[in-house]
Amino acid sequence: MKKNATIGIIGGITIIMTVAVIALTFSEESKTLDSEDMLDGEPIKNGEKISEMQAKWDEIEKIKLENNYLKKERQWITSGPFQIDRDEYDLGQKIFLVIEGLKLEEKGQIAFLRQLNDTHYSVYQTIPFDGERKTEFNYYMQPKLSISKGICSIEDIAGNWAVVFKGTDHKSITFEITDKIISNENENYQQPVC
Repeated sequence: MKKNATIGIIGGITIIMTVAVIALTFSEESKTLDSEDMLDGEPIKNGEKISEMQAKWDEIEKIKLENNYLKKERQWITSGPFQIDRDEYDLGQKIFLVIEGLKLEEKGQIAFLRQLNDTHYSVYQTIPFDGERKTEFNYYMQPKLSISKGICSIEDIAGNWAVVFKGTDHKSITFEITDKIISNENENYQQPVC
């Protein structure tokens, strides 16, 4: 008897709760906002939606026109197992170095050199390599203004550069860094540092 009474009470409560949930669902409008009804985390009124979106779009277009920056296509200049992705870079653009297929006996240094004049270069950075340890790896390098390296202004970076592979017979790779600055790097190159 107690068992039947308990089942009856549980069944009644379940039916009442189901009816209450259905009634509340149909009687109230949904108070949630879709992401389409939000801009910068704030609800948008119907009339403001188009003008707010247009203002954001106009701002993006203005920035693109001011910078007028077009990223150059990759060209992959190669010397043996060494490659860089372009022959010309703008200030702030990373130089992507790819090493694939080093022979086990190949060991030395990759030297990034900036040209000082017609006959002299200065070492900017060296990267060791050893075919016994790794036959392939990637490396990003971005020339920056540096007091310790004596690179004080844009004029010290812009110009002809070379990548030399010390300890091998592979030819050097040459490239140029222009005086154009990519849009998100302006503050890093505008003022001389020394």
